[in-house]
Amino acid sequence: MDDVARSIACPNTLDSLPTTPRSPARTAAPEIPDYLRKTYYWAYLNPRNVRLLDREIVVRTILWQQHNRLQKLAFAEVQPGQSVLQSASVYGTFAPNLANHIGPRGSLDVVDVAEVQVMSVRRKLRGYPSATVHHANILNFDKRPFDVVCCYFLLHEVPDDYKHKVVNLLLDKVNPGGKVVFVDYHKPRWWHPLKLVTSLVFDTLEPYAKTLWRKEIRDFASAPGPFHWSKETCFGGLFQKVVATRAI
Repeated sequence: MDDVARSIACPNTLDSLPTTPRSPARTAAPEIPDYLRKTYYWAYLNPRNVRLLDREIVVRTILWQQHNRLQKLAFAEVQPGQSVLQSASVYGTFAPNLANHIGPRGSLDVVDVAEVQVMSVRRKLRGYPSATVHHANILNFDKRPFDVVCCYFLLHEVPDDYKHKVVNLLLDKVNPGGKVVFVDYHKPRWWHPLKLVTSLVFDTLEPYAKTLWRKEIRDFASAPGPFHWSKETCFGGLFQKVVATRAI
């Protein structure tokens, strides 16, 4: 268990409650987007690779040992007891850490389009009866509005037209006064020692990521006006947190 998990108290659930996350009524499986199949099959759809990559040490390594810090930045926008939507599965212990942070009085809904990812996150959320895992495309997810929507390292992995659609959809999913929290890559400062290697990784494995070096997340929103936008960067500008708070 990582440092974040240790620092967040586990919820006190009753013995009579179910110990697995809720599953919604079964519907037709969503279609896997072409970009995901062609670009990220090896990382997110291949069952063998998913078992190898879905580990906390892998996430920490990919994020240059900043994963705990970035989780805390995201969780700082979430209050215990709130209803939270997680827009995609995240490798490692992010989902159970978030469920712990929300506590039994809140709720966590996790959405992913890939069945192998859904199965993985359901295993990780056993013991969290307030969590629900949905096998769905986030763009077609039509459930209730939430207090907080958390988009953790999703935008850099989708094509630009999807970025617009995802941002607009997530903004539409929050209650008045609610927040959409984006944590993702950002253009590092010119002197950053990891700028070159990150650029090479993006050019090789993450073809949609560099848009976030050139464009603000707010600019993907068709109607940013009803929201207050804030942004902070960390680790020499390589990562960013953007929070869009809907006006009351």
